[in-house]
Amino acid sequence: MVGSRRVGVICCLAVHSALRGRVSFPNSTVYQASLESYFSAQENSVLPQCIISPQTTQDVAKTVQILTAKNYMANLPSSRCSFAIRSGGHTYFAGAANAPGGVTIDLSGLHDITLDVSSGLVSVGSGATWGSVFSKLSAANLGVNGGRSGGVGVGGLTLGGGISFFGPRYGWTCDTVTNMEVVLGNGTIVNANAAEHAELLWALRGGTNNFGIVTRVQLKTFQQGDLWGGQVVRNITTSDEQILAIANFSDPDAYDEYASLITTWAYDGSADLSVIVNNMEYTKPVADPPAFHTLANMSSLSSTQRITNITSLLSETDRGNPEGLRQGSATVTIDATVDAIAAAVGAWNASVPQIRNVSGIIWALIMDILPPQLYARHAEANALGLEDRHNKTLIILQLTATWDLASDDDTVEVARKAVVEAIHRDVGAVGGLDAFTYVNYAAVWQTPFLGYGRASVERLRKVQQEYDPHGVFTDLVPGGFKLPRG
Repeated sequence: MVGSRRVGVICCLAVHSALRGRVSFPNSTVYQASLESYFSAQENSVLPQCIISPQTTQDVAKTVQILTAKNYMANLPSSRCSFAIRSGGHTYFAGAANAPGGVTIDLSGLHDITLDVSSGLVSVGSGATWGSVFSKLSAANLGVNGGRSGGVGVGGLTLGGGISFFGPRYGWTCDTVTNMEVVLGNGTIVNANAAEHAELLWALRGGTNNFGIVTRVQLKTFQQGDLWGGQVVRNITTSDEQILAIANFSDPDAYDEYASLITTWAYDGSADLSVIVNNMEYTKPVADPPAFHTLANMSSLSSTQRITNITSLLSETDRGNPEGLRQGSATVTIDATVDAIAAAVGAWNASVPQIRNVSGIIWALIMDILPPQLYARHAEANALGLEDRHNKTLIILQLTATWDLASDDDTVEVARKAVVEAIHRDVGAVGGLDAFTYVNYAAVWQTPFLGYGRASVERLRKVQQEYDPHGVFTDLVPGGFKLPRG
């Protein structure tokens, strides 16, 4: 067996010989800039042998053909090229979208945005960010069912499902995709849509990177002007009121499809202070809409609520999530009932002492409200497996941590696992636990595809066998979450 470092070098040189100017090596400006643009410190500390920066889909196809070929590695018969695929680089854990000692394909050069006004469709390179997409569309008074943070990449969010401020009106982000351009494991380029490769399109709506490299997505647009939104920070003493208000807001029979709510319980170690933050967005230019009256009447410490544009809201989210720090995430899905919410909050509160002494810690419990208007609208058209939830609102919990030092990684990880276990135990005890595990928020040690249900997983496996029969995106692309083996 040839050393993995030598294999990585040979793989890089093979691509370099075919795609001059597209391959950067350690200590080069392009290589360093790519590493430094990852969201988490864990990912930007991973060192690939080279970074490939394709500028076209054909560049991606040629790269895959080379990395999966064996003829140029005849002297290395037991070795294969390991590679990673990076869109926006927001998945936090090391190796998710970066290849240690291997080849990283950085799709950020595929960032063009083409709007067809006559059809109402926008075609977006998967390396673009949602901030750039909304900036382009806002100029035409249009919107798209995209991400809520400007720096997040289009490709990764879409392939994992995608939650949007506009989701209650249109579903998951992936539901509004009409076409995906995909490079398969043999370097073939296909388009997956309702007319051709429809089963692949279904699988890519939630199936992440298990089938190919998505280089372009086409999405439906809609008329969209200014909206109302912002952040309101409240004292932790409003916790009981918050729990009741969230449950009432989540009533599926009375849900206002223009309203979107994210509520965060957050502990700031530098101040030794816990607060609650409400992100309330209403996708019409209506100040203080009735959907938020109960929350609006609570006392607050600060507020940025205003009528504004979507790019301003995305920028506000980005300012609260700076790049380059140590990051962690895990997720649990619960029912939107008072008992379930209270149990989750209680488990999170009990976890705070475990991380209080971690340098720079921000420890948060984030609640994304998922009404059936969002997840059930097109449930049979995606792989997420939520078609049988019977008109109840769900809450996706995201347990996040931001901290300073690598020496505290183990402490944070132990605490994060413990709080997830406590939420499972306590919410399960009141009958409020759901099996769904949102892949875009999952920890490296979680198994999100099992939460899709057996039928969805079996169908995903069949698609994988058809489109990636040699296991390129299972064996050569170790990053991300892989389908359970049959």
